[in-house]
Amino acid sequence: MSLLKRLFDAVGGTASHAFANVVETVRTVFAGDPETRRKVAFSVAMIALSAKMAKADGVVSKEEVAAFQDIFAIPDEEAANVARLYNIAKQDVAGYDIYAERIAGLCGSGHSNCAMLEDILDGLFHIAKADSLIHQKELEFIAHVADIFGFDEEHFDRIMARHVHPEGIDPYQVLGVEPHAPFDEVRRRYRKLAADSHPDALLARGVPQEFLAIANDRMAAINAAFATIQKQQRVPA
Repeated sequence: MSLLKRLFDAVGGTASHAFANVVETVRTVFAGDPETRRKVAFSVAMIALSAKMAKADGVVSKEEVAAFQDIFAIPDEEAANVARLYNIAKQDVAGYDIYAERIAGLCGSGHSNCAMLEDILDGLFHIAKADSLIHQKELEFIAHVADIFGFDEEHFDRIMARHVHPEGIDPYQVLGVEPHAPFDEVRRRYRKLAADSHPDALLARGVPQEFLAIANDRMAAINAAFATIQKQQRVPA
């Protein structure tokens, strides 16, 4: 039985009325299997918040649909369940803040700035920017979700810098170091971010294999930022 089918069987008919019940059921159904719970929680979070972001923006472009499919390589046996979850979330009258609060409670560490929650924010940015323009309502949506997730302003600005840069990418902000920081400090910061963002690290914290486009996007931004600073400071490669 697929994981989402197992989830639906546990939720029963209440799923048709409140997606929040689906989120809460993840906690109990997979309580004895933390690794599986993280994977299901991440999938449910991306489906629910993507649906709510589409509703908040009011326009779902074909590029955004393609981006959703890009990070959500849906197995054939899960396609109907994913579609069902997406439609329930989109139609549910509950505000997305309720979903975000419950999803934050499912985070493996339970701490602010939990790594899995950053993965979710990256996924939302990945979808929102697919049509080459992040609309103001989409940005407000993601910023509010980040606030509910417990991200401080500095951390959120660093995440946003990887995706939103109308005046050009600021490599120092992407890495979270001060402009003109010594290169040794830049390199230490780069190595830590690269280790935390490696696909193996995402898999270890419960991001499903299908979502590794998120890791690739993040690594590309981090690598580009480091290379830019290296060139600016004229440090040999």
